[in-house]
Amino acid sequence: MDLQLQDKTAVVTGSTAGIGRAIARALLAEGARVVINGRTEARTREIAEELDAGCPDQRAFPVPGDLSTEAGVRDLVSALDAVGPVDVLVNNTGIFEPVTFFEIPDADRQRMYELNVMSGVRLSTALAPRCAIAGGAGSCSSAVSRRSASRRRWCTTA
Repeated sequence: MDLQLQDKTAVVTGSTAGIGRAIARALLAEGARVVINGRTEARTREIAEELDAGCPDQRAFPVPGDLSTEAGVRDLVSALDAVGPVDVLVNNTGIFEPVTFFEIPDADRQRMYELNVMSGVRLSTALAPRCAIAGGAGSCSSAVSRRSASRRRWCTTA
C-alpha cells in the first residue's frame, strides 16, 4: 500500500509499546521518518534503534518526554526542531486503571485527563500552525483506546 508518506515526518506519541509501536512500524514501512516518543530515554532509544534496524538510513528518532504537563509538551516540540517539519501527528499516548469507573480516585482521573486528553490538545495546538506555515496540509489523529478489565474487550474511537 502506498500512503504517499515517503520522506514525510510523523510524530507518534506513546510509541514504545502496543498500538503506538505498531503505528510507528507501519509508518516506517511506508518510508516516513518517525519520531518515537515514550516516557524514558532508555526505552525510547531502544525502540527507535529496533525499528530503525531494517532501514537503510536513520528513519526513527527517539524523543522521550512526559506529555502529561505543558512543560513536557513544550520540550517535545522544541526537540522536533532537530528532526524537521512535522507532516503527521498521531496522538496515541494514554493510560488507564484496570479498575471500575467508581473505584478511580479524583487525583487519578485528573492525571488520566492531563495525559489522555490534554497532551493531544497541547500537541495539536503547538504543531498545527507549524504544518500550515510549512505549506503542508498536515494530518492529525487521536486514538483513545480502553480495555474493560471485566470483559477483556477493546474499544477504540478515533
